[in-house]
Amino acid sequence: MKQVTIGANGPKTSCLGIGAMSFAEFYGPTTEENSWAIMDAAIEAGVTHIDTSNVYGMGRSESAIGAYLKANPSARDHFHIATKGGITKDADGNRIFDNSAEHMEAALDASLKRLGIDCVDLYYVHRREAARPIEEGAETMARLVAKGKCKQIGFSEIAPSSLRRAHAVYPVAAVQSEYSLATRFPELGLVQTCAELGTALVAFSPVCRSLLTDTPLAAEVIPSLPFLKSAPRFTQPNLGTNLALTEPFRALAAEMGLPTAGLAIAWLLAKGDHILPIPGTRSVSHFKQLVKGAETTLSSDDMARLDAILPVGWAHGDRYSDDAWIGPERYC
Repeated sequence: MKQVTIGANGPKTSCLGIGAMSFAEFYGPTTEENSWAIMDAAIEAGVTHIDTSNVYGMGRSESAIGAYLKANPSARDHFHIATKGGITKDADGNRIFDNSAEHMEAALDASLKRLGIDCVDLYYVHRREAARPIEEGAETMARLVAKGKCKQIGFSEIAPSSLRRAHAVYPVAAVQSEYSLATRFPELGLVQTCAELGTALVAFSPVCRSLLTDTPLAAEVIPSLPFLKSAPRFTQPNLGTNLALTEPFRALAAEMGLPTAGLAIAWLLAKGDHILPIPGTRSVSHFKQLVKGAETTLSSDDMARLDAILPVGWAHGDRYSDDAWIGPERYC
């Protein structure tokens, strides 16, 4: 499988990763056995990158990965493991962001314990604390590298300008951002800045939370999913419109002999050699569809057809609700 370099002169991983938020039932029920089966399939397919966070299922995702590594010790050498910290709650239970040195190290220590390892390959600031200069956050993360608790650092959902500021303090190996045929804003500076600095752009939700698949989540399922039930793209009438607008995309994928999710992955990989999609999945069959996309190279004509079917701005509704927009940096 094609490789992506994580950071300038950094290690290489597969061009497709596993987004392990799905290991914590974010998009529906699952089991640890399902998660383990996906990790087995990843080893077989040569997929090496896996991405999690301390807040996915309040540690459940990390624990599932840790249990797998304990049962399969040789798998640690196969997987490039990323986790995140920086999201917590105040005394009243409200979500807050804490990028202090004390919090980031304590969160990482707890993640390492759940994962059953001494060091993660990549540690992200999950959400930037707006009141704290990002330079201070980069210094904090650099100290964690010096202590041997992580090998590289990253940030999630920051603006290109913030990336430049952090990178001037310590090399930022990866920035995580939502990016797909439905979410194109990273093309307004983040894709370019990452390429310039040698920073990997790790694209989450690359199949737009099922919209860009053969089997989008059914309308009756959405209300049972806490995040999606308030996400504008998944509330009516937007959901019905978006499902209709993506039908030609599914038809084109079938014409090309590809799973729809695979075509969405292939499109992303064609946008830059530094882009690493991390789709989530709860099934091995869906995972194999994603792998198919990672093994597909699209021509310029293919890309033009895709842009004609799903032009920039086609999706109805914002990607986040007002509450969910607290934390990610907007730009442009």
